[in-house]
Amino acid sequence: MSPTGIFLYEIDKSFGPNIIAEYYLKDIKVPQDVLKGFIEKHVEKELVDATIKKDDLRYYSSKINAQSIEKENLYLGFILSENEDLLSLKSVFENSEVKIIQNYSDNRKNLTFLLKDIINSILSLLEKLKEPKLIIDTINEKTKKMLDEGRLKDARELIELGEKIPLKLAQEIKLADQFFKQGDYKKAKKNFEKSAELAALIQETEIVSFLLNKGEKIGNFPELLKERDNYLKDIKKSFSELSVSGQLKKFYEELLPIIERIVYISNLVGDESITDIFTRLRDNTKEAFTLASKLHEVHENLKLLSTKI
Repeated sequence: MSPTGIFLYEIDKSFGPNIIAEYYLKDIKVPQDVLKGFIEKHVEKELVDATIKKDDLRYYSSKINAQSIEKENLYLGFILSENEDLLSLKSVFENSEVKIIQNYSDNRKNLTFLLKDIINSILSLLEKLKEPKLIIDTINEKTKKMLDEGRLKDARELIELGEKIPLKLAQEIKLADQFFKQGDYKKAKKNFEKSAELAALIQETEIVSFLLNKGEKIGNFPELLKERDNYLKDIKKSFSELSVSGQLKKFYEELLPIIERIVYISNLVGDESITDIFTRLRDNTKEAFTLASKLHEVHENLKLLSTKI
């Protein structure tokens, strides 16, 4: 399965979401209630990446860093099947955001063509990763061009590689995915890097970029998960030791950045349940900090008044 839709939209804090351009492979559009859900996650919960499940579909949205084109609230969304491997797709989604920034236009028709080109490129890449024959076909096209240009040696070398590399590449990717599902992130990263080396031999630069990006993300998982676990232990300990002794303001002030980091890590590794819990915890901690600050201010005024008695 692959993305079946792509949509570019803005979020206006006063008027809500506004779709700028969209392209769908099936008769499925992004529902308004999903767009409203993205407002809650992106604006209210301050998440850069957000997913919403609805009717066996998963809607993914990411905020685009569009300062270079002076856009503050630009988002890119995709429609996926519910069981889609989101981690694999995130790297190609990031490349899609770069393409949008580089080719952004105020012309809606031009943007629609751009989105169509982006989704077709993603489909082509994903199909190549699943089916070695497609890579072989690409190699044949490249060698034909080399022969037409008189580059006989280059063509011969690529033909030799094309006889064994595509199948070996597919096997390495499959093995890397197996390691990832088993939670062996170091081996998974190593195999994705090995796969990237094979793809480089046959000049599949887009596949190389995809595999290196995925390997890097997966390779960071152990450290990120360990960091999050340490934060969770610290938070549990802090709550158990908390005493109402005038240190509430400081407590919540120090707690907030830790919770923000847990939200970031959980969202990055796709742990939606932890992301949701700590997003709510962050919002309540912010409220508690405001109340604690007010309480501290009142207490200080009471101390000042008490000196005048």
